[in-house]
Amino acid sequence: MQEKKIILASDHGGVRLKNHLRDWLKAQSYQVIDCGCQADESVDYPDFALALIHQMQSDENARGILVCTTGIGMSMMANRFDFIRGALVQNTDMAKMCRSHNDANVLIFGAKYTDEKTAQECVEIFLNTPFEGGRHARRVNKLSCSGGQK
Repeated sequence: MQEKKIILASDHGGVRLKNHLRDWLKAQSYQVIDCGCQADESVDYPDFALALIHQMQSDENARGILVCTTGIGMSMMANRFDFIRGALVQNTDMAKMCRSHNDANVLIFGAKYTDEKTAQECVEIFLNTPFEGGRHARRVNKLSCSGGQK
């Protein structure tokens, strides 16, 4: 899956974990786009989530990673958009399930609750776990604002 683009963004509460993941992904030869922030001075998380969302809107195959202090704010912002399926995860089982059952395309971390090693393990699983489809596809289709109605 290394041909896919990985887009990252964080607020000040998640900048250290985001930067760690950015550097680790680059060392793994992934194409990485860092939408900020770049310092631990207070910023507004919706601005940085939106920067990631705009990048993802132009590339349906991209995967995203958002980080803030708890992950809650980033989750709320990201999931306002039909084409984003963001999953706040805290362990590797959640990372696997969000891909295999929910076809998540954005992984979300709370830096206060997720250490670097766990985050790396979750990202690796997230990037390498396929969506199972089948009965799960029917459910994922219902996540859009139209409720899967066409």
